[in-house]
Amino acid sequence: MEYIAAYHTDVGISKKTNQDSLALKVVETKKGKVAFAIVCDGMGGLSKGELASKEVIMAFSDWFDNTLIDDINAQGINEERLVSQWNDIIQTQNKRLGEYGEKNNIMLGTTVSAILLFNDDYYIVHVGDSRVYCMTDKVLQLTKDQTFIAREIAAGRMTEEQSKTDPRRSVLLQCVGASQVVEPEFVKGHAVKDAVYMLCSDGFRHQITEQEMIEKIGPDKVKTEQDIEFGCRYLTETVKNRKESDNITVAVVKTA
Repeated sequence: MEYIAAYHTDVGISKKTNQDSLALKVVETKKGKVAFAIVCDGMGGLSKGELASKEVIMAFSDWFDNTLIDDINAQGINEERLVSQWNDIIQTQNKRLGEYGEKNNIMLGTTVSAILLFNDDYYIVHVGDSRVYCMTDKVLQLTKDQTFIAREIAAGRMTEEQSKTDPRRSVLLQCVGASQVVEPEFVKGHAVKDAVYMLCSDGFRHQITEQEMIEKIGPDKVKTEQDIEFGCRYLTETVKNRKESDNITVAVVKTA
């Protein structure tokens, strides 16, 4: 599998700091190319959200550079080992950030959404309400929002239309750093060629439609990294023009 990848992140129209963080890596190994993307959204209402998101990004980046590549070169990817490693990172960061918050009398936390693409498979780890999508001729959301709103909709106590204006729209059921217990969602699936795998913070998706995503960064629209970056910037500016107040981050990996 071949990959092209690009990203865009923006502080948005109302916040002074960008509490989103991300990493995007495409590396050649002895057994083929591997792509990894991760987006973390530091909690906007919590202090030091940018610290939380960057710490988690750094931990995953260190794992990718110093553990994963060696594992792939030696034996490929073992799903059980991968899930264990990812869970260890998240539990360690949750404990570290929680202890830092207690020591400094603050609360800080972050979402985590990451995807690893290798050969014919993808692997996802997810906490919170950032999202991972797959775009072909349609848009498929690969993660489930871990939010109060999503839980109420699933239970039939709220409609999609009601959720758009509900003041509890940003309330998370769990996040890394501000939850005593974190239970990540792990997903494995078949990676398809000529697809776009997109990760985004919630600020990116509130003010645009899935059709608009396909029209600007769908697989038929992006042939180069420059195409991806242009599409991401265009959609970000669209979101800002529609008065989205949050930080905005999107990362894209196109398969070929």
